[in-house]
Amino acid sequence: MANILVCDDDKDIVEAISIYLEQEGYTIFKAYDGLEAINVLRSQKVDLLIIDIMMPKLDGIRATLKIREENPLPIIILSAKSEDADKILGLNVGADDYVTKPFNPLELVARVKSQLRRYTRLGAAVPQESAHVYETGGLSVNDDLKEVRVDGELVKLTPIEYNILLLLMKNQGRVFSINQIYENIWNEEAVAADNTVAVHIRHIREKIEINPREPRYLKVVWGLGYKVEKIS
Repeated sequence: MANILVCDDDKDIVEAISIYLEQEGYTIFKAYDGLEAINVLRSQKVDLLIIDIMMPKLDGIRATLKIREENPLPIIILSAKSEDADKILGLNVGADDYVTKPFNPLELVARVKSQLRRYTRLGAAVPQESAHVYETGGLSVNDDLKEVRVDGELVKLTPIEYNILLLLMKNQGRVFSINQIYENIWNEEAVAADNTVAVHIRHIREKIEINPREPRYLKVVWGLGYKVEKIS
């Protein structure tokens, strides 16, 4: 089973989350501030991180920024704040999901399983000769090697970013609404999904486009949604 790092300055919350996840068979590492979390990630094999926003020494936002410089693992942010601005901030710095306190432990467990499924699929390489490669212009996605390249250069995407791009690359020219993207990627009903999807789209553009403000590949169709342009 997977190794999960739980980081929160409230030790009771860390213990409660650990109990539920250990019952599912996961191995749990614990940290109580952002610096400690970074040190654990550098010394242990961790498959998923659950991290609080408000913590001493190094908060969850700055810790996530630092972690994303070197680690693509799934990150779920916890916070007592429920405003959209805080959710967007968490996604902006590279988190894959966001859970607001107080939360239902069973919902958190379900979200952990969902993120791990996506991440596991990204890491499951098969022989290259059977590779499923989707290309447009200088952009290519090899879904068996789980590689994204732009003009031959490897691009690092988070699991959510990769799955969104893969969906659009498999269906070049087709416009997907925000709700369709959300329901395909998150496998749940889209409720107020606009900001969540828009943040991830912006991140993808920043990584694959020369000029994200004038994208060549990932286009918006105003009032309808997004598509990947077919380029010969």
